[in-house]
Amino acid sequence: MTNTDPYRPVDETARDMARDLITEATYGAMAVLCPDTALPSVSRIALATDDHGQPVTLISTLADHTRALKANPTCALLIGEPGSTGDPLTHPRLTLHANAQFVIRGTDEHDALRIRYLSLRPKAKLYVDFADFGFVTFAVSEAVLNGGFGKAWRLASTDIWPDQRTT
Repeated sequence: MTNTDPYRPVDETARDMARDLITEATYGAMAVLCPDTALPSVSRIALATDDHGQPVTLISTLADHTRALKANPTCALLIGEPGSTGDPLTHPRLTLHANAQFVIRGTDEHDALRIRYLSLRPKAKLYVDFADFGFVTFAVSEAVLNGGFGKAWRLASTDIWPDQRTT
């Protein structure tokens, strides 16, 4: 019988590549389900990391994807961009399956995220305090890492964050 499982066993190479992609990402594509139509929608969002290295974004309540996440927090993030040369499919990319969690303004968590986010994304100072903007963290359940042709791994969130906080 032929083995058709495309995934390699998770190793330190995969763990490091996934963490590097998350740490280096300044933006990503977020997939959500539209509440009115149940159709999928993809938006580009800014990304940074919290103190644990997990992804966080700052989004406006005016955005359709915010409304979608409030109706159904299940989402996926795609991070990793093609290099300037070569076939785009040979460059690593990571899909994170997650639940979005809105951070309440005025809490210690919000204040810590604001400081961290602005240290990583200083241009966000222009809008971070607008009333319609808020932080969203992502509770990642699993990830699919494609390191290029023939290099794929399915990772648990604890493969990426061994000391993952419980949410």
